[in-house]
Amino acid sequence: MVPGNVPQTTFHIRIRDPDLGGPNPYVWKEATSGDIFGGRNIVLFAVPGAYTPACSETHLPGFEAHAEDFRALGVDEVICLAVNDAFVMHNWAKSLGIEQVAMLPDGNGDFSAQMGMLVERTEQGMGRRSWRYSMYVVDGAIQKAFVEPGLRDNPSGIPVKVSGAETMLEYLGF
Repeated sequence: MVPGNVPQTTFHIRIRDPDLGGPNPYVWKEATSGDIFGGRNIVLFAVPGAYTPACSETHLPGFEAHAEDFRALGVDEVICLAVNDAFVMHNWAKSLGIEQVAMLPDGNGDFSAQMGMLVERTEQGMGRRSWRYSMYVVDGAIQKAFVEPGLRDNPSGIPVKVSGAETMLEYLGF
């Protein structure tokens, strides 16, 4: 992946509706790449799947722990993307106590495919998933990407080596 612009796609997200009560007070909303990245400084990291070991134990918690550090560097939002639906992303964040990282569902894998990061994980029964990476995006333009080595279909796993929060913080000058 080389610097360029983020792909133009539509994400299907859920937002809280204050008029709804009960355990699921959310409504569907569509958000475009322009809505998410336009006019903003974003750190996005993509994970192979919610609830998976490296994603839950290292990748997502690392960015959550450093969310304030990113804000201090002028980052408007830290976003976790996975090829999972909005319900899974919401409950995964809730299960880990994630409050500062925004969860972005790429349920159909459209964004990941256009990024060239959609891989087969069929040997693990996971279908098609995102490769693990992180990127810094300014007003829709990718400034820097940290892609885990060995991009390919059906790896046995994708450890966090270069796409973690610390690498991004170092790049941003923290």
